[in-house]
Amino acid sequence: MSLKLFYLTTEIDPFASTSHLGKYSVHIPYALQNLGHDIRIMIPKYGFVSERKYILREVIRLREILFDFDGEEVMTSAKSAFIPKTRVQVYFLENIDLFKQLTTLLYKSKNGRILGDNDDRYNYFSKAAIATLPHLFWKPDVIICNDWQSASVPLIYQQIYDSKDFYGKIKTVLTVHSVDEHSIFSRKSYEKVGVELPKKLSGDSINCYEAAAPYVDLIIAVDTPSNNITKKLLDLPLIKSNKKKLVSISIDDDENPDFSITASALNEQLTKHFA
Repeated sequence: MSLKLFYLTTEIDPFASTSHLGKYSVHIPYALQNLGHDIRIMIPKYGFVSERKYILREVIRLREILFDFDGEEVMTSAKSAFIPKTRVQVYFLENIDLFKQLTTLLYKSKNGRILGDNDDRYNYFSKAAIATLPHLFWKPDVIICNDWQSASVPLIYQQIYDSKDFYGKIKTVLTVHSVDEHSIFSRKSYEKVGVELPKKLSGDSINCYEAAAPYVDLIIAVDTPSNNITKKLLDLPLIKSNKKKLVSISIDDDENPDFSITASALNEQLTKHFA
């Protein structure tokens, strides 16, 4: 059975790529499309992405999309293109203040320091991506959230959107590629998107995967020979208490891994749980 899949990522080669997520987000969606799923991708529109080179097109229905962020009504828009040499559609979410000025390092400054507002930037992306869905005239069966950058989607969806007209009964999947310092968000960042954190999480520094665990439908750890993501996740108390939601797939550490094996494993999990 085919599924409608809304795939959220912050990296796609050649548009933007700082890690294996860039190539992963080319080959995995392409493979899922070839397996019969209706897949659409959303990524931030970074200023260094050439609209002319990659033929980004205006989409009238994706202009001036309104939603609440940080206590006020804000507006976003999106443009459309395809991953080069494929028919996999990509929507580029626009915000001049948050995304246009970023360098190709994406999450770090030129001196290598992690940007202090990454949590706000990608929590904005997470909420804005959900807000675009009615404007696509397309309702997914599953939202696939890749890594810490879109880990807040399950909270936002369950607490704000699930009860709204159009949105009900969408499932969320959190695919985890890394567990590191990037996955620590400020409590204030969650307040800006209008969600409440699980009561078991205290303090101002919040692990975004733990925050998502009670709300997400499925957590998929992407393990490599050198990075056991599953083990790292199970070291987190709220992941451990929701371990029935956690499954593992694997990918090689090679520069050009065999993505078909990983895509087949991901497809198996998606169809098992949601088809």
